[in-house]
Amino acid sequence: MNRFEQFDARLTEWAAFTGVPFLRISLGIVFFWFGMLKFFPGLSPAETLATDTIRVMTFGIVEPYVSIIILAAWETLIGIGLITGRALRATLLLLFLQMPGTITPMVIFPDLCFQSIPFDLTIEGQYIVKNLVLVAAGIVIGATVRGGRLTANEATDA
Repeated sequence: MNRFEQFDARLTEWAAFTGVPFLRISLGIVFFWFGMLKFFPGLSPAETLATDTIRVMTFGIVEPYVSIIILAAWETLIGIGLITGRALRATLLLLFLQMPGTITPMVIFPDLCFQSIPFDLTIEGQYIVKNLVLVAAGIVIGATVRGGRLTANEATDA
């Protein structure tokens, strides 16, 4: 094996060993950060969109000032769970339960999400579409909660 292949093998082993923990912690930071912003009125750029969406989804039963606090606590809790790695199954359940609500504005408020449907997204639409990455990260993290892990080498047939 030449030096490049040795370097590549070591780098791949390092990535396989550290990738999921880095992904989990960085996803946790995103959720914690976005959640904490929602505790302070006017700081979250998604505040109005989130409260309007929850209002429509709950048929006006949940008031905006209540919904934003619930959402803030929900996201902050997801962040803490991901950062600490504790109660990971419950944390991922909270994450996956939240995701349909984050996509809903694309359907109920298309004028806020698209400049022209289906490709020209507004900044709000881009904010929503990035949630696909959060879902994908959650799936990868979820694949490891029972001890699964990434491997650096090709699997061999037994």
